Amino acid sequence: MSLVPRVPQAKRSKPFINFRAIPSRMLHFWRASLQFRTVAITVALSGIAVTGLGLFMSASIGNNLFDARLHQVLAESSRAAELAQEVFDSDLATTDPSRTDLESLSNTTLSNIRATTTSPGGLGVALYRSPGQQTPVTLQPSKSRQFPDEVISNELQLAVENNPGSDRVWWQSVALGEGIPGLAVGSLLTVPNAGFYELYLVYDLRDVQESLSLVQQTLILGGLALVVLIGLVTYIVVRLVVGPVRMAAAVSQRLAAGQLEQRIPERGEDVIATLARSFNGMADTLQEQITKLAELSRLQQSFVADVSHELRTPLTTIRLAGDVLYDQRARFPSSTARTAELLHTQVERFEALLADLLEVSRFDAGAAQLELEQVNLVRLTEGEVDSVRMIAAERSSKIDLFATGGFFDIELDPRRIRRIIANLLGNAIEHGEGKPIEISIDSNEKAVAVAVRDFGVGIAEENLGRVFNRFWRADPSRKRTLGGTGLGLSISAEDTELHRGKLEVWSVVGEGTCFRLTLPRFRGLTISDSPVPLPPQVHFNPLANEADESSSGERS
Repeated sequence: MSLVPRVPQAKRSKPFINFRAIPSRMLHFWRASLQFRTVAITVALSGIAVTGLGLFMSASIGNNLFDARLHQVLAESSRAAELAQEVFDSDLATTDPSRTDLESLSNTTLSNIRATTTSPGGLGVALYRSPGQQTPVTLQPSKSRQFPDEVISNELQLAVENNPGSDRVWWQSVALGEGIPGLAVGSLLTVPNAGFYELYLVYDLRDVQESLSLVQQTLILGGLALVVLIGLVTYIVVRLVVGPVRMAAAVSQRLAAGQLEQRIPERGEDVIATLARSFNGMADTLQEQITKLAELSRLQQSFVADVSHELRTPLTTIRLAGDVLYDQRARFPSSTARTAELLHTQVERFEALLADLLEVSRFDAGAAQLELEQVNLVRLTEGEVDSVRMIAAERSSKIDLFATGGFFDIELDPRRIRRIIANLLGNAIEHGEGKPIEISIDSNEKAVAVAVRDFGVGIAEENLGRVFNRFWRADPSRKRTLGGTGLGLSISAEDTELHRGKLEVWSVVGEGTCFRLTLPRFRGLTISDSPVPLPPQVHFNPLANEADESSSGERS
């Protein structure tokens, strides 16, 4: 027989349960589910009400059972005391006490008492001589076999001793064992020539306790069944009410997602049906208005695109004619030469504006698409910096690039990213007031970012939310010296959105402005934070240098 070695099985990893998250999940479920919240509150309140009613009924039934049994026991004990007193009076009054067998008489009396006892639960009877007596005849104490001596308390004995008379019966609740209630009843008898004797009867109330336990068990089971029934009824009722509301919420979400043909089914003539008809009427109106607005927007976009395309031909002709005049401006008089220069500049600006309008129309129509390539963002930024370095030098602005990361290829559209960086550099040069411009590039495991910081006039805090609006200008009276169209930042924001990135701005009046572009390293990654802080670390702060120079001048 061949032996096959046993391969040990890999241990299965136990599923990890995050117990700390359970309370938050329960709280979220409580807040999110109206049906569960309504049923839970109804069941809780019903449980409290049923519990209170059950406790009241249990206490009331228990008191009634005890009072009924107590009256029965007291009546029977009174009859037993009267019977014993009659026996002692009749026998000892007619015969010589010295010749009477007192022990036999005592046993006979106790037997008669037990025979006349009709109440269930009687444990026994006892006859004791009251202490501190001097009589010619003594009756020996006697008791039945099952009589529990330990349940007769001193308080009950004192009450019986100090109150003679067979018509006076004293009782006390006692415990006959663990969880077994009982009653001890005592009375004082007068025995001729023998003095006073105490008669005690003990009754077992176990049957009363069992009856009360049965009633309590019935109340508990009935209460639980009632609470469960109330919960089921509430669940059914709430489901009938919440179901249409949930359906209306689902339909409204689909409407918000663009499915304008969705409607709520209309059934019956109740309030829910009225709500459904009203909701569907509102949806019809919204669909009609949205359709009209969509058609109007489409016509507007088509008009902008058509006009832009149609303007290209005459603009090309004007551009060619303007270039001829611009090239021959040295032969013209000074006023004519200046006119040729203005015509050349404005034609270039018009071409840029027309190109931007075409790009905006593509964004509005949802037709803009990325042409992705593997590009190094640091090298791409360096190329854009080199292209504007001469213009920055004319403005006395020095551009410094600090790249601590990002020296790898990522998938992006180079044309659109170049346009974004060119717009940010143009804004920094335009509003930097001749001060240095710092560019910071860094990366982490999920993103790569580039930030352009100037130390110019800055933007007021209340205007930061409008920076990316089309044709918005912080200072309308300020001229554009670099030929901007007013659409650069808006188009940059759209290009960033196409890359699933973030374009953010920080600015303080008098301290400058910083734009930060953050792009994901891989397509589909979600950007949680940027590797470049906003604002980035300042490598050279001209504001601080100016302050130092002014303070040193004052000291001198």
